[in-house]
Amino acid sequence: MLRWLIVLVAAVVAALSGVTAGYAAPPDVSDQDKAFLVGAHQDNLAEIQGGQLAERQAGKQSVRDAGKKFVADHTSLDDQLKRVAKQVGVDLPSQPSEEQQAELRRFAAKSGTAFDRAWIDAQVKDHLKTLVFLDKEISTGSSQDVKKLARDAKPVVREHLDLVESIQSGE
Repeated sequence: MLRWLIVLVAAVVAALSGVTAGYAAPPDVSDQDKAFLVGAHQDNLAEIQGGQLAERQAGKQSVRDAGKKFVADHTSLDDQLKRVAKQVGVDLPSQPSEEQQAELRRFAAKSGTAFDRAWIDAQVKDHLKTLVFLDKEISTGSSQDVKKLARDAKPVVREHLDLVESIQSGE
């Protein structure tokens, strides 16, 4: 009887340990995935703030409209990103990077045509870099959820690049 009780207790402990470990196990998120989440979040924050500046300070209606679109699209992308980051336990910063903040300050000091040129030129460069950043996560990231974010963001970023290039070529 005692042997049976010991075997039963051992089996229950083993079963419960397995269940607990299954729920407590961290998701398979690499350092690259974490860096992608942080970087993409900061990119979204910078695009939202930059888009708001464009809505207020741009000289051309096409630039103001692009700013409005960027605010809406990057807010949506960032909402999805924040959900995934929370699920996988990645803490996100509350502001764009120092470099992005400096760029936003440069935009804030301009208005009209000077703003339009500076902002559009920066958007072309930034969106080209972002496409490379997304491709890297898609091809070498570990977490399927994080890779899906990158895949889902890519057509939006491509559309933004096409938009700012068309505005740039019309200047």
